[in-house]
Amino acid sequence: MQRLSHVIEGEGDPLLLIHGMGSASTAWKLVKPELKRDYKVITVDLPGHGETPLLEGSAMDPNSLARYVLHEMSELGIEKFDVCGNSLGGWVALELACLAPNRINSVIGLAPAGLWLHPYNVRYPATALARFLAKYTARIAPAALNFEWARALGFWDVSPRWKDFSYELCLDAVEAMGKADGYYPAWDGMLMKRFDGKISSEIPVTIIFGDTDRTLPATNCQERSVAPSHAKWIVFPETGHAPMWDSPSDVVAAIRQTTRIRK
Repeated sequence: MQRLSHVIEGEGDPLLLIHGMGSASTAWKLVKPELKRDYKVITVDLPGHGETPLLEGSAMDPNSLARYVLHEMSELGIEKFDVCGNSLGGWVALELACLAPNRINSVIGLAPAGLWLHPYNVRYPATALARFLAKYTARIAPAALNFEWARALGFWDVSPRWKDFSYELCLDAVEAMGKADGYYPAWDGMLMKRFDGKISSEIPVTIIFGDTDRTLPATNCQERSVAPSHAKWIVFPETGHAPMWDSPSDVVAAIRQTTRIRK
């Protein structure tokens, strides 16, 4: 089975962080400094994202992605761990708890995908535009992102706080999207699916959405009846689809709280 690029930092109980579609492990930079004070933080790049290549014929549905992640953790010798994922990574985190309940201590989903009643049957147009812009403007992005209009083009739809984003955060995100060969395969892997697994009530689950999530809006992508019935549900104010960017200290606090109540 394919190995995933990974980075391990810090000491303590293992905490796995899984990025979203079109992103990479660099998405966690704002929360890692605090988290690695308390945890052994493991970040991975999913197939076709970051430093992990997309191998021909790789299955890219959320359940298969969870199996790649589980295999990587086994190869690293990490038997039990907490997991936090954003967007597609949040869905993968939920799948991990279904696949290996004896190995997952707790789950934190940051704007997790898959919590919809009616699965998508086609990619929605905005996704194609985001990938196109990132891929074909990669050469000018380092210069363009110095200007507010470029940052607005790339991040207005993602966050109500995009004006506060650092240059480094924006550049990391654009570069990750631009090189994400697994972006469309991952999208296709979600089509006609939703999260429908069962997670033991013994595994604490916290689900966090922002009140301004335009990517997975509350109208059709935040269906509480699809989530585990025992999940704690939190809505962060002035927060978009990437809570670890808009509300990093609140995300760290939620992770600490969820991992503390396990068992």
